[in-house]
Amino acid sequence: MEGGAYGGGKAGGAFDPLQFIQRPQVILRALCLLFAIIVFGCISSQGWRYDNETSKEVCLYNNDSGACNYGTFIGVMAFIGSIVFLVGEFLFEQMSSVKTRKHFVLGDLGFSAFWAFLYFVGFCYLANQWSDAETPEGGYGVSNVQAAITFCFFSVFTWAGCAWFAFQRFKQGTGAAFQGSYEADPNAANQAGYSSYPDAEVGGYNEPPFSGNTQGQMGDYSAPTY
Repeated sequence: MEGGAYGGGKAGGAFDPLQFIQRPQVILRALCLLFAIIVFGCISSQGWRYDNETSKEVCLYNNDSGACNYGTFIGVMAFIGSIVFLVGEFLFEQMSSVKTRKHFVLGDLGFSAFWAFLYFVGFCYLANQWSDAETPEGGYGVSNVQAAITFCFFSVFTWAGCAWFAFQRFKQGTGAAFQGSYEADPNAANQAGYSSYPDAEVGGYNEPPFSGNTQGQMGDYSAPTY
């Protein structure tokens, strides 16, 4: 494996905890994890209220249970995904295969970009439903509902940042993979393969045998008389 493939060092190198926690990918991923906990935690704890008339729990987002379920879903899946990619980031330096690193980077890029989009949809969805909802009695769950909307908005940028760093890694990996293969002149091998013999004169043309002097010697010969 080439050193520095996809933004990582050589496999088997010494692990530096301080350098690990200072990586931009790790910092953004930790923020994604924190924001995910806030989003699904706020909705799960006070995003629902008990309705005495129907004897059922209703969502504070304009009684739309789909809004609460969507917010909880993207938060829980973002929490799980953040843990998975944090573990992958921890093991990234130990991946001895360039192909394995490439798959991890592509997975990070695809998941992060997709989840940034889902958070954007969630922010628009929850904010729209909350704007149409009636204020609960006694202000129950208002702060939690608003916090979930706010951190959905923040999560759009953290997940988009993770996708951007993954894309930069992918560009760096593909450049490093092909850099050393085309440094030499491609015509050098052909020129070396068709070089002249060692004894041949460069730029000269040797006279062929039996030329010039031979013809002169033949011209001085006279036939014998009998």
